[in-house]
Amino acid sequence: MALKRETRADRTFGVINAVLLTLIVVVELYPLYFTVIASISDPYAVVKGKVFLTPVGFTWDAYKYVFSESRIWRGYRNTLLYTVFGTSWNLLLTIPTAYVLSKKDLVGRGWITTFFLVPMYFGGGLIPTYLQVRSLNLIDKPWTLVVLGGLSIYNMVVARVYYQSSIPGEIYESARIDGANDFKQFFRIALPLSAPILAVMALYYAVGHWNDYFTALIYISNSRLQPLQIELRNILLMNQTAVTQIEDMLEEDIDMAELARRAYIAEAMKYSLIFISSAPMLIAYPFVQKYFVKGMMIGSLKG
Repeated sequence: MALKRETRADRTFGVINAVLLTLIVVVELYPLYFTVIASISDPYAVVKGKVFLTPVGFTWDAYKYVFSESRIWRGYRNTLLYTVFGTSWNLLLTIPTAYVLSKKDLVGRGWITTFFLVPMYFGGGLIPTYLQVRSLNLIDKPWTLVVLGGLSIYNMVVARVYYQSSIPGEIYESARIDGANDFKQFFRIALPLSAPILAVMALYYAVGHWNDYFTALIYISNSRLQPLQIELRNILLMNQTAVTQIEDMLEEDIDMAELARRAYIAEAMKYSLIFISSAPMLIAYPFVQKYFVKGMMIGSLKG
């Protein structure tokens, strides 16, 4: 059978499609690129809008200021701990739950699934949730950001669909004939074959923990327990209130040069800290990219 020749319309469509996709990539990547070049440029040039395509006045001062801040290192350490332990806790709850609900012979499977789906669409609200967390004595505790939000219903549904569609039921039947109980089927069959969904779920949960600041803002007031994102927020607020600080300090006859220096340093630290806080996720993503694409396709299947 002869292949259909590419028409002029097909070539035109291909060129337009390539141009549009290139523009989309540029629009998506430029903010990250600008963050990098702004973090290594002279703060005065950044504030005056002179940085656009290349660094202006190359300097590492912003990173020096960031690394000299003990609260930044403390926030980085806290975020790493919350991400590692929180993701492990999430996987411990999500994967077994999804495996059990994937069993069609589970007694009461429909009712249990409904029980999980209801809170997916209806929440208790911020104030009742805060009161519940306080009653559990989880305010200002180091494990608060680890245990809260332990199970994402959406992620559990995606994992359940994976077990239903990717692992044939005949394998479990053969194992059952050989005397394997449910625990052996999970640990010796399902879990070793779960590498793609484990990678996808770990990425979902890790990104959520790494970028989460609202939970810490509500439940953590102890500065020694706050994650990196709260410190980033504090620096952003410090930069936004620089003008107000200058107006207040003018009445105290403080040197204007010192005030301007503080404002510019805050601006430089903002970009460098954004890059530093984003780097671990950017490094981790390529290692799970092939699993991530497969996981997105899994989520599009009917469960």
